[in-house]
Amino acid sequence: MNWSSPETRQVIFWIAGILLFFSVLGRVLRWRVKSEKGQATTANLIARVRAWWVMAAVIIGALMGGRLATEIVFGLVSFLALREFITATPTRRSDHQALFLAFFVALPYQYFLVHIGWYGMFLILIPVYAFVLLPCLSVVRGDTQDFLARTARTQWALMVSVYFVSHIPMLLQLPFPHLPLGNAGLVLFLVVVTQGSDVLQYIWGKLCGRHKIAPTLSPGKTWEGFIGGVLSASLLGAALHWLTPCLPWQAFVVAMMLCALGFLGGLIMSAIKRERGIKDWGTLIEGHGGILDRIDSLCFSTPLYFHIMSYCFGSS
Repeated sequence: MNWSSPETRQVIFWIAGILLFFSVLGRVLRWRVKSEKGQATTANLIARVRAWWVMAAVIIGALMGGRLATEIVFGLVSFLALREFITATPTRRSDHQALFLAFFVALPYQYFLVHIGWYGMFLILIPVYAFVLLPCLSVVRGDTQDFLARTARTQWALMVSVYFVSHIPMLLQLPFPHLPLGNAGLVLFLVVVTQGSDVLQYIWGKLCGRHKIAPTLSPGKTWEGFIGGVLSASLLGAALHWLTPCLPWQAFVVAMMLCALGFLGGLIMSAIKRERGIKDWGTLIEGHGGILDRIDSLCFSTPLYFHIMSYCFGSS
């Protein structure tokens, strides 16, 4: 991304305008809404928008810094997310070698593969080699207590926090030289659509939500919010089709799949939190949890998006 490009300035101004609109809306609602429930909803909206001011600045700044800056930023995101996941799940002393491998070998090497564009090893490093080595390192310590669950938790943490997230900077390696914003546009499309769906589902759910989807996992998620949010975000995706090699109707379909999978990913992460008895993954983002609380849907939608772009549009 280049600041001197009119397309870049247009996208940044649109993103800033949308965030500014919701910032002002939150302030107005906080002033006008008096009920306790309404105040809680307004505070939640303000916290979401405040978090996305910061995250939008970080992502756009990374993209404007180039491929290496983007890889470093998302590598740090993966590290923080992995730390949150491991901190929230029980481990034993016999897991320390496996955790060292996850944090200080698998994670940096995965992003090194992103940097050099070694596609084949990038795809299999974690789901094949790391999955074999992690239990090997744990089992030689001779601790069999809760062994299967402990191993699976570490493997799952590595998949969600590192493998899934690393597909975002890997988008910059795909062969799309003629896009208006280059491959940075692919990243912006993914982030805006997926995270926009989260916000729009929240708004639609508060406006007309009646029928809960999974009340024990996420009581605030309703069918009305899900349908309204997904359709709205898919229309947003169609409007942003020019960031990708997609036609408008193709961008609509891709966006719909991303939103649906992101929603299911959010439920999966909510199920893990409920099983662990925690409300948020962390406290890094003031008033709104940790890194994983903000990127849970993005984690699950990104691999699908990467492979759609690679296999369906990579030769176009």
